[in-house]
Amino acid sequence: MFYTMENKIDIKLKTDDIGGEIVKQDSRYTVIDNTTLNNLVVSSTDLKATKATNGHAHVGQEEVYSFIRGSGRMEMIDLNGKKQNIPVKQGDMILIPDGWFHRVHAGPKGIYFVCVFDGRRKK
Repeated sequence: MFYTMENKIDIKLKTDDIGGEIVKQDSRYTVIDNTTLNNLVVSSTDLKATKATNGHAHVGQEEVYSFIRGSGRMEMIDLNGKKQNIPVKQGDMILIPDGWFHRVHAGPKGIYFVCVFDGRRKK
């Protein structure tokens, strides 16, 4: 716990419990966002076996995905329309450039990942 004159802030997180609030939950996944910081969001996704996220792109926003457990693949499409399918597993990190489409597909045992992005979640 880090204390300031104004308030206290949890500055140490666990990858399996990032704190925060559930922002999305359905039969595919649970997404939790920690919005403690002013400019970055830490988000975790527990994606069930053989399911996929919706996929999206953010103009003006970069992301870093860190895969904590399970396996699957990261589907990405760059700004020129070139599609890539990147196998991912525990210990892998993926850098997502500004504007690139990305979607995670879980393997047969599911996949859990934590991502960090600048700004706030775009609705």
